[in-house]
Amino acid sequence: MKFPVFKNIKLLTDYLFSRFLKTGIFLIFSILTTVCLCQTSAAQWEEDMQYLQMYYKPEELVISPTRHAKPVSQVAENIYIITAKEIKDMNAHTVAEILNRTPGLFVAFSQDFGADSSISIQGSEDRHVLVSIDGISWNFLGSGVAETNSIPVGIIERIEVIKGPASSAWGSSLGGVVNIITKPVGNTKKPTGTISASCGERNTQDYRVGVSGKAGPAGYYLFAGYQDSEGFGPGRDFDNYSLYSKFRVPLTEGVDIDLSMGYSEPHSGYGDFVSHGITSDGANHNFFATASLDARLTRELCLKLSFRSFKQKLVNDIKVLETGFMGASGERVQKVTYDEKTTGGSGHLVWAHQRHTAVLGFDASTGRLRQKMEAGPFLQSNGILPVSKARPDIDKWAIYANDTIVIDKWSITPGVRYDHNSITSSFTSPSLGITYQPAKGSILRASVARGFTIPPLSTTSAGGFLLDPNPSLDPEEVWSYQLGFESSAIKYLWVKVTLFRHDLKDALTRVLYAGGPPAYNDLIVNKGKRRRRGIEIETETDPFYNFSLLAGFSFVDLTPANKEKGSEEMYSYNIGVRYDDKKSLSARLFGHYAWWNLLKDFEANYNDFIWDLNINKKICCKKNTGAEIFFAVHNIFDGLHSTQPDDKNPGRWIEAGVRFSF
Repeated sequence: MKFPVFKNIKLLTDYLFSRFLKTGIFLIFSILTTVCLCQTSAAQWEEDMQYLQMYYKPEELVISPTRHAKPVSQVAENIYIITAKEIKDMNAHTVAEILNRTPGLFVAFSQDFGADSSISIQGSEDRHVLVSIDGISWNFLGSGVAETNSIPVGIIERIEVIKGPASSAWGSSLGGVVNIITKPVGNTKKPTGTISASCGERNTQDYRVGVSGKAGPAGYYLFAGYQDSEGFGPGRDFDNYSLYSKFRVPLTEGVDIDLSMGYSEPHSGYGDFVSHGITSDGANHNFFATASLDARLTRELCLKLSFRSFKQKLVNDIKVLETGFMGASGERVQKVTYDEKTTGGSGHLVWAHQRHTAVLGFDASTGRLRQKMEAGPFLQSNGILPVSKARPDIDKWAIYANDTIVIDKWSITPGVRYDHNSITSSFTSPSLGITYQPAKGSILRASVARGFTIPPLSTTSAGGFLLDPNPSLDPEEVWSYQLGFESSAIKYLWVKVTLFRHDLKDALTRVLYAGGPPAYNDLIVNKGKRRRRGIEIETETDPFYNFSLLAGFSFVDLTPANKEKGSEEMYSYNIGVRYDDKKSLSARLFGHYAWWNLLKDFEANYNDFIWDLNINKKICCKKNTGAEIFFAVHNIFDGLHSTQPDDKNPGRWIEAGVRFSF
């Protein structure tokens, strides 16, 4: 059944936007700006957190909105935080599993173990969402999207999600940012860490080892992981090796050097697509390294410089499933190789003085794509070249500045960034955000921002099968308005409500046969305007007899409807029950439902809630060591939630594991 959304939601959001969001935001901005005129990467995050934790709890601090740590009460953006404990409690294997429980995010994946995925924030395209880890953009240069199954979950300390454009701090990110912050180095000579192992149906396995400590003056964190599964659908096996290391070396008092390196090698069977007569698999190799210098120059001034390199190579091979009009079984249909390398650096200077926390920074990078497409006999018979190659490059640099100004119960955050790249025109991204605390535990938020996303290289330079490049493309542009309220003033209840509106222009649109003779391939052009608007509601109760309830709802109205997908509206429900006795037992029952409103041609089926149960039980606990067992039932009621008939989600499956800490 389709879970209904009342049609008056559209009328309600229209009314609220027209009466409050535009007029109210600009009026508040004007007043507070007049008042103001009358009247601080993972390593940097750790240092700033230690300083600010003297005054704030760790969960009250975030780094993503301005790229420097600040209290969440001063954040005007719509932000969602996922901690390492929450990730552990849900026994997640991939970033997609984690994000799928976030209100406002629509994660399209089969929910199979290690499955590839795409992320949409408040109805955006997946290429509009920037995924960052250790300051590195994880998005492919060729397609613009990020594949997160190559990121080992075990190294994550927390995830900060900005919903809506974050271009004034991050650049190309008109949909939002998923900022992944890795675990810190250790601070004791005696090593501490975690060893875990889990196994489930279909030979599903996940092994992890993480150790941190100090060797002399240097701190370190080391991780190794291995995942394997036969998959829960035909042709959907998965395996992945991953390694990660981080070191911090103090040079002098107040000056540190940080180094990190990571490698992962996921191999994915994308599945057998019977309706298309093909089977597909992929191999992804990733290597990344960072080096940074952190210096606290004075009590009010600190500097960070960082350099990074990221290599990723994706090979996607599509073959004939069964002998037919496309050829003999096992014969290649096409093989695509994307070999990418990006190197770059960034830096920022932070000045914290009384009411101000000002950040001045820069980013610079150069990227290269080596794309190779091989066509099998069937495609060659239809005029496709046996082999085609493309070698586009892109150079980027940007400067940005923001300031958090605190006046009594108000905080105002103006920001601006200028981006230049060698492919499209330059772009300036201003933003202005305001928070007000009318009472303890309550926050009002308002923000307006201009954002953009650079067209991926496949559309401007590299092209693709049946697609010609268009070098004259401009960035997609958005103006965003958000208004929110968050409060724990009601006894035993926390609630957060956000209204949003994103007005997009120069949207990338595929025009059939527009490439011209002789091939008459398709062409991507900047065409038309689009609007995304809606509402998000999040709520959670205080623990009562160790039980707490949580719920989330998000609704997005798309105008005009996405003609390629048929979507006019999207919405999702999250419902959960959590138990935690704070001693030895914790459990979480979580249900998720998403309505995609896809065309009938997709033959999708998503009428069920998907319910998961996670249980964690400590069985041995001493002062500095412990052990716990965990148990998970995925898709308890065997619900069906798929966007393609050949990519159905797994039915009910069970896994269990053990985790040792020392």
